[in-house]
Amino acid sequence: MDGTILVADDDRTIRTVLTQALTRAGCKVHATSSLTTLLRWVGEGKGDVVISDVMMPDGNGLEMLPKIAQDRPGLPVIVISAQNTIMTAIKAAEAEAYDYLPKPFDLPDLMKRTARALEMQQQNRRAPEISDDRPDDLPLVGRTAVMQSLYRVVARVMNADLPVLIWGESGTGKSLISRAIHDFSDRRSLPFVSATAADLQELEGPARLLARVKGGTLLVEEIADLPEELQARLVRMMDSPGEYAPRFLATSQTDLAGAMEAGNVRKDLYYRLSGATLTVPSLRERVDDIPLLAEHFLTRAESSGAAPRSLSDAAAEIFRNYSWPGNVRQLENAIRRLGLTSRAAEITASEVEQVLGAQPDLEPMRAAGNTEKLGASVERHLRRYFDLHGNMLPPSGLYARILREVEAPLIEIALEATGGNQAKCADLLGINRNTLRKKITDLDIEVTRRRKLM
Repeated sequence: MDGTILVADDDRTIRTVLTQALTRAGCKVHATSSLTTLLRWVGEGKGDVVISDVMMPDGNGLEMLPKIAQDRPGLPVIVISAQNTIMTAIKAAEAEAYDYLPKPFDLPDLMKRTARALEMQQQNRRAPEISDDRPDDLPLVGRTAVMQSLYRVVARVMNADLPVLIWGESGTGKSLISRAIHDFSDRRSLPFVSATAADLQELEGPARLLARVKGGTLLVEEIADLPEELQARLVRMMDSPGEYAPRFLATSQTDLAGAMEAGNVRKDLYYRLSGATLTVPSLRERVDDIPLLAEHFLTRAESSGAAPRSLSDAAAEIFRNYSWPGNVRQLENAIRRLGLTSRAAEITASEVEQVLGAQPDLEPMRAAGNTEKLGASVERHLRRYFDLHGNMLPPSGLYARILREVEAPLIEIALEATGGNQAKCADLLGINRNTLRKKITDLDIEVTRRRKLM
């Protein structure tokens, strides 16, 4: 890389790491903990790329983007932030930031994005101002990597005219995602209409829907549940939308690609809807977000007049280990009930156990069949993972990360099945006991003695 990078972050460690890495890559670096200093450098004509944190001691990094665009049109700004809601990604995209990365970021990934920013420096456009008539607190909360990836994809597709298919289990927030796409898009002043099978049932149903939506956003929920006749009507409506073509969104709990292969979803409908596909992760895939979500729901209840409540450490641990077949919606209902029934300010483990009851069996994702092999399931997951990164490659080191994702739960479940007996676990897995011990240490797996599962 060849260029000058301006780094603004109030964390000295991050400034040091970025300065060293960028310098080794051949760049000149100016680093500061002040937005005022950063803006002065920009005004003086310094820098080819800016890397800036959002929350700084003397201001908000996102709010200075219009000023940078005014002073230096085309100067790429990469936003990094520890904030964990979809709003950060959306505001960064709206303000025409070149890129957005959540903290903690992957350093090699940031270096690649910086290199691309240097190459595409002249392609940035001036940032538009953010409208003040939209909500600032969407209930889409999560700091895990899978949620941050989802936020970035939402920010990229919200102003495209492509149809969007939103895929995920019940209760994951598919409707919230669809509403966010509309509310933060160029069509936000137009109607948002959610269509059901009943709306399409009558012969004039599609025409009435188009008249209601008036070029806004049309959401068809649970598209795979529509009978074939209604699927055909939807295809015709998408092909001939009339003078004011709406933006088409659809949600599904079913893997539509598998349903299409099984003949349950029309191919022409699938290909029309899959302009962009968003996969909303289950709560089991983002357990590190559970305490954050619980705090969010407790705070929201308090703002509505409920007594202040918080989770004890033991209660939070039960929440993390629960399977959550109903996903975020089930978590919200559990928190709401605990807020009403808890006897003290701190919610106890016993109160959580009473509300959650017995641990239910995991509810599998509905699919075209129930005989899918592990390899096919992994392949489907990996394809969704790559899709979430759009036209960019995932961070380097993918091979080791994927093996770790598979290896850690395999060893944990095997340990549970053998009651924490490492000798029996090693025999079950077919590996040396010393190898097992090393993997337990490397993967930071907690070993506890408990009743055997089998």
